[in-house]
Order: sequence, then structure tokens, then C-alpha cells
Amino acid sequence: MKSNLINLQINSNIATIYLNRPEKRNAMSDEMRAEFIVALERVSADKSIRALVLTGNGKGFCAGGDVAGMERRMSAPPGEVGFNGWHRQQGVHHTQSLLHNMPKPTIAAVNGAASGLGADTALACDFIIASEAASFTWSYIHRGLIPDGGGMYFLPRRVGLSKAKELIFSGRKVGADDALKLGIADRLSPADALVADAQAWAAELSQGSATALALGKTILNKSLELSASEVFAQGSQAQGICYTSSEHRDAVMAFLNKT
Repeated sequence: MKSNLINLQINSNIATIYLNRPEKRNAMSDEMRAEFIVALERVSADKSIRALVLTGNGKGFCAGGDVAGMERRMSAPPGEVGFNGWHRQQGVHHTQSLLHNMPKPTIAAVNGAASGLGADTALACDFIIASEAASFTWSYIHRGLIPDGGGMYFLPRRVGLSKAKELIFSGRKVGADDALKLGIADRLSPADALVADAQAWAAELSQGSATALALGKTILNKSLELSASEVFAQGSQAQGICYTSSEHRDAVMAFLNKT
């Protein structure tokens, strides 16, 4: 699927979404978000797609929200600014939830600057692989804003609460090497091999049962908020579904036939 602002490619059951607004360092406009939602919904629904890689075209991964769009929102009549902002937030949160809750492995291949909403979008993926040109900054504070793309949820889970506060309060830039040390990034890759390395990793992560991956990811995404008994209860329900899956039956029979 090719469009003006989003490019979705599928190869060997791995989907790769390219944010395609390079002249704006892939800043997320409302139009781009609408196309992004369509692509994410397609990837989520297509059972032949085993995993997703997300990256940016050009020099940037995603420069965050579109500042021109911010200006338009501020020019609305005073009585409409609040509701317009609330309505926009619903779209942002829907997009981030689609990415976070994707029932298959997701990898952000961060090729350049990931700023504000761009940094949050990378964190919404299961894993982050970064090139030496990558950087991360939760720059909302420089616009008088707070992270609205999930950063206040995702970042503490990667780096701890106090470090997340420091990064969000300062809005400072974190380079690729420091991102790896802090746990923001999981792997580094040369720029010319970034997407290929991400796709190979995605293929490796998605070799197992799609049913088990989807159910396990759903529980893991909530596990830090749940008690042990709640995780066990949800795990029991998920395992009951796994018992009935063709992947489980085929794996057991293949093991028995070898012996």
C-alpha cells in the first residue's frame, strides 16, 4: 500500500511501514495519522502478516506532532479550543493503542531523530533498534506540553521513574549509544543495514505460534499493573485457547512423530 504520507510494504510475511513525509522529518499531521491508522488496522487484521517494522523515510524517524497543526488549533475560537484538543487526543490515543496492542511483534527501526510524539511512537513498539544517527527527545516541555503519545506510560517502564522524569522535565536529546545504555533502545545497527536488520529480527521473533504470541503479548502488556493471581488467571484462559489451536496440535504431533 502506497500513499502520500504512509508507505506499507509486505515481504516474506513481514510488514514494513515507512512514515513518508521526509521534508518535515516525518512530523505527524492529522492527514498522516489518518493514513497511519488505516495501515495499522490492515497489518493487525491480516493473519498472513507475522510482524511489523516501523521506520521513517529520509533523515528523521518522526519529528513529533506537526507544529503547523498546533498553530491552526490555537487559532480556533476560544470556546472550541478545549474540545478540539480533546477530540484530537482521541485520535492520537487510538493510533498509539493500535500500535501498542498490535497482536504480533512490532519493532521501531529508528533511523534519525525521534522527537516528542515520534519518541513516544517508537516506545509504543515492542522493541527499538536504532542506527548511529538516531536520537530520542521527549521535547514536549519546549512547547509547553506533556507527553501525550504514551511516553508517561512507556518511558518509566523502560528506564525507571526517576530517569523518565529527568528526560521528560528537561526535554534533552539522547543519542543512540546512551539510548542503548539507558534501555530506550534494545539494539544498534549500521544505518545502511537498519531496516534489513529490523526485518530479520522481526522474522526471528515471529517464527512461533501466532496464537501464542498474540495472547502472550496481550497479557505481558498489562502484567506490571496486574497482581500475580490476575496474571495467572488471564494466563489460564489464554492457555485454554492455545490448547485448541492448530499450531499447538501440529507442534505436539511433530514432536511425537520424531520420537
